[in-house]
Amino acid sequence: MAVCEVCFRHCNIAEGGLGFCGARTCLDGKVTAANYGRVTSLALDPIEKKPLSRFHPGSMIISAGSYGCNLRCPFCQNYQISWSEEAFRYAEKAEYISPEELADIAASYRSRGNIGVAFTYNEPLIGYEYIRDTARLVHEKGMVNVIVTNGTASLPVLRELAPFIDAMNIDLKGFTDRYYRDILGGDRAIVMDFITEAAKDCHIELTTLIIPGENDTENEMRAMTEWIAGLTDRDGNVIGSDIPLHISRFFPRFHMTDRKATDVSKVYRLADVAREKLRYVYTGNC
Repeated sequence: MAVCEVCFRHCNIAEGGLGFCGARTCLDGKVTAANYGRVTSLALDPIEKKPLSRFHPGSMIISAGSYGCNLRCPFCQNYQISWSEEAFRYAEKAEYISPEELADIAASYRSRGNIGVAFTYNEPLIGYEYIRDTARLVHEKGMVNVIVTNGTASLPVLRELAPFIDAMNIDLKGFTDRYYRDILGGDRAIVMDFITEAAKDCHIELTTLIIPGENDTENEMRAMTEWIAGLTDRDGNVIGSDIPLHISRFFPRFHMTDRKATDVSKVYRLADVAREKLRYVYTGNC
């Protein structure tokens, strides 16, 4: 039995068992990634789909996902590979792709505009060892690495990966402890700490999905963007107003079908509020 230190849950995992995320296990008394190299999704995507709007715009990127997640968002759009029963059945069918193979795949698509690898679709940081090993090889080929994450990971994990990561899109799903705790099963403080540290060395963009009746007030958006605007780089320079924020529209899905899609006018209004503090605000899927 051993304690996993990847996120705030600190799961005590029995030998051969699985943590809350369904993707970390205990082998010989040591926690490791059960989903290491187990790829459920692989695609060549526009970089803007991550979404990243101010990092190599117009380029393509190989996007790879595994299975498992350490949050329980009831509206998850990738539930088939995140935390549903179906997701853990995927674990048995997931194809193994070694770090060397994935780096070679990325390089083979250069002629189609590929600039590197994005670790995405499920929560990639629960299998951070695979990111570390692959990203090092991708850098050796002169290509870039991107992480699309919920930011619910410890700072030691981030620091281990930081030398190999060129950009991140991080979910800042809301700005109240109640929302993170009661709706997502998460912890807002760990996400804020993660974003604060990531902003010091890496190109980051943030995404907030607006859920009707949950995180959709102008006051919450003002509080969130005021905090973002105050973020600094490694030298203490305030850079937050230049961090892009993507404000996205919710559609009913998975376990949250009890409300309608977010009104488009609400998304646009919250984007206007965000622009009071931030220079780059994008409205997604409207």
